[in-house]
Amino acid sequence: MSITIIKKNQQARGQFNGGEILENKPIGFPREGGHLKPYSNLFYWAHAWSDNGSTIGLHPHQGFEIMSFVMKGSIEHFETKLNKWISLEKGAAQIIRAGNGISHSEKINAGGHMFQIWFDPNINKTLQQEASYDDFPINEFPNTTSEGITKITYKGEGSPLKMDSPEVEIYQFELEEGNRSLPLDSNKTYSCYLVEGGAKLENTELEQDDFFIAQDSDKLTIESLGNSKLFIIASPSKLAYPTYAQTMMQ
Repeated sequence: MSITIIKKNQQARGQFNGGEILENKPIGFPREGGHLKPYSNLFYWAHAWSDNGSTIGLHPHQGFEIMSFVMKGSIEHFETKLNKWISLEKGAAQIIRAGNGISHSEKINAGGHMFQIWFDPNINKTLQQEASYDDFPINEFPNTTSEGITKITYKGEGSPLKMDSPEVEIYQFELEEGNRSLPLDSNKTYSCYLVEGGAKLENTELEQDDFFIAQDSDKLTIESLGNSKLFIIASPSKLAYPTYAQTMMQ
């Protein structure tokens, strides 16, 4: 197994509105620093939060698939397709297939935390498609518990969420204390964010907001130090198309 660990203090940082919204970013934009650059079909990953609530004004997107996951509290989105504000509560997910262009505004309500993650589905093709989006409350995603592990399937078997980006699976795992084993596909890259709690991985202690990448194995064994929560994205280790990052950012 190949493991790369990116501690919170090695991640990029961001903010909006004079610090009303703060971000740490396992995968930031090039100008923001941080140890990771885009890989596989993952282009960007930000954990954003606001103590008192704040709004990011209307701005455009094209080509990428932009996903939002509400980790705590609630957020709101305004989309030019529907032309109204939509509220998303804890556990909800939204996908924007930006296609040939869509604009949106987003508000993180007081105490809210969210992930915003951008995928590259081969934007040379998606730039020719009509933009679309879907919202899903938490109760629309499969939820199973077995052997000390509760799994929410955001993208994968039984999930209603559809993506153009190929071979992506998205899960949240709640791990009870002790050694836990998660099955992997050795042909995929697993991007893992420790949302809550602590864990030990290959003799390295992980704290909340640490990030790691696992590859080349059919199993991940991790020791949960108390109850913990792990958000995992599986994406193909090899893509059949050149990504935006490969063609425009080298």
